[in-house]
Amino acid sequence: MAYTDDAVLAKLSALNETQESIVTVAQWVMFHRRHADRTGQLWLQRLKDSGSNKRLNLIYLANEVAQQSKARRKDDFLIAFSPVIAEATATAYKGATNEVQQKLRRVVEVWRTRQIFEPPIQEAIEARIDELDKSRSSTKKGGSIFSSNPNAIPSELAPLVAPQQTLSKLVLSTKTSLNAASQDYDKLTDPNTTVPSAPVHAARLNGLLKTLANAEGAVAESIKARSLLIEGLEKILETNRDGLKAEEKQLSDLTNRKTEIDNKKKDVEDSIMRGFASNSNPSTPAGPAEGSPGQQHSPVTPGAEPDRPEVEALTPPGYPQPPATEPVPEYDLSSSNGNNGASHIEQSPIPRAPSAGSDLLSSLSTSYVRPPSATGAGSAKKRKLNDDFPDLGGDDGLDADVAEMLRRDSGGNGF
Repeated sequence: MAYTDDAVLAKLSALNETQESIVTVAQWVMFHRRHADRTGQLWLQRLKDSGSNKRLNLIYLANEVAQQSKARRKDDFLIAFSPVIAEATATAYKGATNEVQQKLRRVVEVWRTRQIFEPPIQEAIEARIDELDKSRSSTKKGGSIFSSNPNAIPSELAPLVAPQQTLSKLVLSTKTSLNAASQDYDKLTDPNTTVPSAPVHAARLNGLLKTLANAEGAVAESIKARSLLIEGLEKILETNRDGLKAEEKQLSDLTNRKTEIDNKKKDVEDSIMRGFASNSNPSTPAGPAEGSPGQQHSPVTPGAEPDRPEVEALTPPGYPQPPATEPVPEYDLSSSNGNNGASHIEQSPIPRAPSAGSDLLSSLSTSYVRPPSATGAGSAKKRKLNDDFPDLGGDDGLDADVAEMLRRDSGGNGF
């Protein structure tokens, strides 16, 4: 059967899950390895249009072709599959049942173990599968369809997604084109290679020109995609630089304000402690000092404290003072009976009661000061009473018998 697009699609449609079918179609495809690039494109298109089980069969077909090419050292299909194998594997893995996904993971593990594809291609395949697993697990954990996806791309990075994806695809195709162009160029320019006839040599040079043109176009597309990505990155970088400057200024302002408030807090605490110290000393009025932060910044002015209650003294109160009376005159009885000489009389005031808190007995005592005698001898001699009582002026009202007894007693004393 000649190679046509319809023939390729017919072979792919007739493919089933049996090993015989997969090996038969793989041999036919490898026979037409000159059309490896076109076969790879048709294979990817057919995989996207198929169901889950059919996709698994197409992956099995690619695995058979890639391993046979690796064993025979024919890189045509390895180069053709490298740009699209990651996308194809992710398409087959997405939405498949758990059983199909496990089979696809075993195929990918075989590719890693046998090193079928280059390390960047293998890492891209596994990264796409891991990303699908993470997105599926996050959707199950979220529960609600209204919950935000934690793996969602931030809005600021959304403009970079398309350029990055385009660049990732172009890098693989560019690498493939560069490898093919380099190999063909080395073969035709090798001095040890025998130069063929002119028509054959011209045809080979024409083919090399096409290969170099394809590689050149792929590199140009890669440069264009990378330039767009860098432009978007520079915009994000500039935005973040401006944001960094603004945040640094905000941090400086907040630090200064924090220091200011901390100093004010310390001043207020100091004023409170000074108020406690002044309250412990009765001679010092309570409250913050004039001009202190406590007085300036206090939102509520405290009311005046009530006066202290008067406490009654613990000492007993003083007794009432006796009424003032006239002083009692003292008579000098040392003179002879009937002497009508003038007697020295001195009035001695009665001292007032002592103030409250003095001794009780001393408050009841009364001191009398005896005046000295008019002569020096009167103070050295004992007082002598006259036989007769002094004339008190007029009738003293005593009974005659009482007066007689008094005289006798006076006479019996020997004065």
